[in-house]
Amino acid sequence: MVIDRFYRKPGLSSAATATKLRQLRQHTPLVHDLETELCFNVETTSTLSNSEFKKTEWILGSPLESQNLTAEPNLHGVYHGSLLIEIGPRLNFSTAFSSNAVSICNSIGLYKVKRIEVSTRYLIHWEQDGLAISPVVEEELVGLLHDRMTHCRYITPIESFELGIIPEDWYEVDVLSAGRLALEDVNSHLGLAFDDWDLDFYTDLFKNKLKRNPTSVECFDLAQSNSEHSRHWFFKGRMVINGKEQPESLIDMIINTQNSTNPNNVIKFNDNSSAMEGFRVKHLRPSNSKEASSFKIVHSKSHLIFTAETHNFPTGVAPFSGATTGTGGRIRDVHAVGRGGHCIAGTAGYCVGNLLIPDYELPWEDPSLEYPDNFASPLEILIEASNGASDYGNKFGEPVISGFARSFGLMEPSGDRREWIKPIMFSGGVGSLDENMVNKLKPEKGMQVVKLGGPVYRIGVGGGSASSVEVQGDNKAELDFGAVQRGDAEMEQKLNRVIRACLERGSDNPICSIHDQGAGGNGNVLKELVEPSGAVIFSHKFQLGDPTIRTLELWGAEYQENDAVLCYPKDVPLLMQIGDRERCPVNFVGTVLDNGRVILSEEEEIDVTPYLNGSYKQEDVRHPVDLELELVLGKMPQKVFHLDHKPAIVKSLSLPADLTVKLALEHVLRLPSVASKRYLTNKVDRCVTGLIAQQQCIGPLHTPLADVAVTALTHFSLEGIATAIGEQPIKGLVDASAGARMAVAESVTNLVFARISDIQDVKCSGNWMWAAKLPGEGAALYDACTAMCKVMSDLGIAVDGGKDSLSMAARVDGDIVKAPGALVISAYAPCPNIKQVVTPDLKGPSRGQTGILLLVDLSGGKNRLGGTALAQCFKQLGDDVPDLDEPTLLKQAFIATQKLIRAHKVMAGHDISDGGLITCLLEMAFAGISGIKINIAHKEGKALDILFSEELGWVLEVVSKDIEFVNTTFKTHKVPVHVIGESSAFGIESLVTVSVNDALALSCDLISLFRTWEETSYRLERRQANPDCVRKEFESLGNRKAPAYRLTFDPQKSSAPTKLLSSPPRVAVIREEGSNGDREMAASLFSVGFEVWDVTMQDLLNKQVTADNFQGIIFPGGFSYADVLGSAKGWAASLLFHPSLRDQFWAFFERANTFSLGVCNGCQLMSLLGWIGLKSQGKSASSDELRGPDVVLDHNLSERFECRFSTVRIERSPSIMLQGMEGCILGIWIAHGEGRFTFRNENVLSSLEQRCCLAMKYVDDDGKPTQTYPLNPNGSPCGIAGICSEDGRHLAMMPHPERCTQLWQWPWMPADWHDKYTVSPWLRMFENAFSWCVKNSS
Repeated sequence: MVIDRFYRKPGLSSAATATKLRQLRQHTPLVHDLETELCFNVETTSTLSNSEFKKTEWILGSPLESQNLTAEPNLHGVYHGSLLIEIGPRLNFSTAFSSNAVSICNSIGLYKVKRIEVSTRYLIHWEQDGLAISPVVEEELVGLLHDRMTHCRYITPIESFELGIIPEDWYEVDVLSAGRLALEDVNSHLGLAFDDWDLDFYTDLFKNKLKRNPTSVECFDLAQSNSEHSRHWFFKGRMVINGKEQPESLIDMIINTQNSTNPNNVIKFNDNSSAMEGFRVKHLRPSNSKEASSFKIVHSKSHLIFTAETHNFPTGVAPFSGATTGTGGRIRDVHAVGRGGHCIAGTAGYCVGNLLIPDYELPWEDPSLEYPDNFASPLEILIEASNGASDYGNKFGEPVISGFARSFGLMEPSGDRREWIKPIMFSGGVGSLDENMVNKLKPEKGMQVVKLGGPVYRIGVGGGSASSVEVQGDNKAELDFGAVQRGDAEMEQKLNRVIRACLERGSDNPICSIHDQGAGGNGNVLKELVEPSGAVIFSHKFQLGDPTIRTLELWGAEYQENDAVLCYPKDVPLLMQIGDRERCPVNFVGTVLDNGRVILSEEEEIDVTPYLNGSYKQEDVRHPVDLELELVLGKMPQKVFHLDHKPAIVKSLSLPADLTVKLALEHVLRLPSVASKRYLTNKVDRCVTGLIAQQQCIGPLHTPLADVAVTALTHFSLEGIATAIGEQPIKGLVDASAGARMAVAESVTNLVFARISDIQDVKCSGNWMWAAKLPGEGAALYDACTAMCKVMSDLGIAVDGGKDSLSMAARVDGDIVKAPGALVISAYAPCPNIKQVVTPDLKGPSRGQTGILLLVDLSGGKNRLGGTALAQCFKQLGDDVPDLDEPTLLKQAFIATQKLIRAHKVMAGHDISDGGLITCLLEMAFAGISGIKINIAHKEGKALDILFSEELGWVLEVVSKDIEFVNTTFKTHKVPVHVIGESSAFGIESLVTVSVNDALALSCDLISLFRTWEETSYRLERRQANPDCVRKEFESLGNRKAPAYRLTFDPQKSSAPTKLLSSPPRVAVIREEGSNGDREMAASLFSVGFEVWDVTMQDLLNKQVTADNFQGIIFPGGFSYADVLGSAKGWAASLLFHPSLRDQFWAFFERANTFSLGVCNGCQLMSLLGWIGLKSQGKSASSDELRGPDVVLDHNLSERFECRFSTVRIERSPSIMLQGMEGCILGIWIAHGEGRFTFRNENVLSSLEQRCCLAMKYVDDDGKPTQTYPLNPNGSPCGIAGICSEDGRHLAMMPHPERCTQLWQWPWMPADWHDKYTVSPWLRMFENAFSWCVKNSS
């Protein structure tokens, strides 16, 4: 192997460099300046030829600055003058970056390239020459430049990726001679987390029952796949509390909630996800998913999927990668349900300790407390975990549409410290399941055992048992490193496309059964897949990502992006063909038997016959795994847990005597659980799939405040899924039962704002995060579970699935710090009409009306402050918490509100939760940029108590003419409702006045309170994006107003073609590895009449289809090859470096009756292909020299992915798709990280402007082109959002019109549009293209 190094400067952008420099200077004033460059370490099997070298330079270099790529380093350290530090990934496994970069190389014939890892070289200049920097200071500076869990310093240039790792071979554990002691030794040696019960059980199993020694692989297998993390022993165990055995296990209680609800589950408690009865809808599906084919409409019933899980330990250790793999594992839970499920959307949640944001003192945080070295800091976890989860979903193509975030740490009255040192990283998922794919087929002798997805890496070895250690910090540090994982969203997406292609074959689906690989690795997933029949698995049939992988690692590693499936032998060619088309590895690793055993064989010459006929056993051959499934999976005895209640030590709340409402809001509005979550929503895609009817952001300023998330099932039907989250862990610290009831109640009060079929159709995922095995905690969890089950039965809802994480404690300086016990309830339900959703933004003032504000008050007159945001802000918990005292009243209030929503009587609505009634009202005002006049006259008590208590209820905004109808509806259901005020004025400077029993408690302008609520988010944003951009957004709040949309045509009047054709125009939606916007694009084209084809780049490379078959070519959005070498770089290379494809596409481009559209990643591609820019820069198809492009899409100035509902103006241009739309000002989704148009020189830009090729521009709230962030989300000059060719046939744009072609996809529109329009203006683009194709058909 040969390592070539290529250097590119700069390594970081100017803003990122400035941020790093500031961090270094804060540590030592000796630092003067910082320079950076990248080093690409390219491993090849032999020296590259001249042509191969040029290809490599092209893919590694910058399109407009090729001179910045060199074969020699640009930066050199000078003794006593500067310090050179090179930081790169740990080399224990190939990174996802390398996997995708090598895929690009393979796609253009660079087969010699086997690995590419990129490092960053930092040259630190000192304040003066001659400084001798101590090794301690040097090491501290190195620490500031990297995450030690995933990266390390390269002292010398990399000469080889070989680490000299020689894993030990597997061995026999001599239980027969040494008994339990032998297991204790292997337990310690391999970090298996066996407890006393495990050691006794397995000693007895092997010594007395099986009468043989286990192998080290079998011990590792049992520890992982039978760990608490995998098998949930606690929830299934026998509970003895205070010496008395309880009548039911936790899981039995939970299952019994199903007895009081509608029996609408089709899957519950027995698969990777749960599912309920759905709807018969119209699906857009390819005619033949194994090859390029046209789309068609299929009518079928889709059931509704929900699942949720947490990934806490890996996220605490390495936040970014832990959250990526948590998201990836949950996505696989969705698509591995039944015989395969369809992913739609995700939810996310984070609970961390006190943030201690530098230069932003929050008075309830204690900076003197210690934090352990083996976990990342709470601030780093919150930022990097949310970055990781967002990045993974963005690249995979799954929007995150709901969530929560909470920060907590304080000393309890008992003197114990409670804090999320070990964090919660929560991930939920919504999907759909075809009605004929609900039941997995049972394993049959002769079926093939198949592994789909990425190759085997030494990743997450020991993850299952590491997550089960009672107190994190009790494990060896090197084992914590071993449990760090690696997420590759690109591979996950390829895996998901294989499953989708199988599903879309309907009854010909080759997948008989499917399980996702997670905790326990192959050992767990393959045993579950073939139970009870058994199977033989051949180690040499696995694809290895690392040739040094040994058998124990192959069997136990938790490498990600991998599923196991069963198929019949006849379907082997079909699966291979689909895998090849989607470029996803497919490995046939074993065969199902009928002996009830799982056997792992290392033989190289494979013959399955002896295993099928039962003659495989040989005296001289010992298999690393040969286990009887019934003994390790089927007949595992219950564990018994002896628990005791620990008396709660509580202290009544004591607030400052001079505390005013205004001062209290100064604290409460900054608390992370209350404050704006814009720092989470700005960076995550909330529109991909085009199926999102309600995500987090609402109102004219896209404020993150929605209570419920809603998705459609298809682009052609209005039925869908509604989901909402409830979690109240702080109240649970005072009263575990009340905390559980309030979590259930919050999920219901959030869900109420989407019309659903029936409250008794509601099902829930219950996720428990608790230090359950520590004194007092297990009994508290049992109490909480009992309370949850009782209140669900009262409400008529039920749990149908969930997960637990029961080691929520960490060791800090020898002390155990427990996390608050947390129950997260994710409620979901059928939504008959996704358009009937109520959002919190006040709407009356924007419509020129006065809205009447009603309080649906379920408090029973109580104003309890225990466990509230106000209490936390004053470092207290209190002794009396809000509770759900009358479940029946909540149920009736829910039913009444649903009736009002169906009758279109509610303009806005928001539930009371963290921060109390005052926060609920202010959030409605923020979202609607409206003033409010409030007087609460129906409750007795102090103003602070009434306003900040988090008692149950919600606020509705209605018009005055509907008051009688609303009151009568609530009265019929015996629900108390009170008029408490009105929404009064429209604008950011509007006045907020709040009185309690006629006494003025607050009078303030809206913007002052709004800024306070936004500031914590602003401080967090500064640490994850370009601080200058973040500051501009925060400072611009006071100038914002509703955008001025404008229409210059009537979208209700269809742009029908003037003549008819015998067959519709044919267009291809061409996708590359990582494209994720293809289905919504196909749906938009199909809806206007096109014959739309699904075409992959592999189809083109295999010559199954050619560009001349189509009149239109569409390049959709996404992250081709995860954008690892620059946006669309790999995709462009595939088209430019294959002469036949280059000629083919250039001919298409030149043909006068063709058109093309590139959106987002497709726009980036078209720029690199030269399809937009000056005509003179074009080249003939036969040209061998690649000319540089005129236009390149560069990184957003904010230096991160942006998802916004931006405003654009359509300019006068020759674009055939935008004809008749000139002058329109419209909202449109954008979702990109590299969307800034840059030009070869000023002449290119001025020439394009003169030729009217700048077809679309970002505009401000007044409709004027802007470069101001965030109205211009990427910093493009002149506000450019789209460019067309001079003849108008080719259009490249960064915004996503295909995600806005139906009005329910729009998160906001002017008030008067709701009644005026039923057709989205963006559909006109596609109608124009269709009409043009008909007109130019010959």
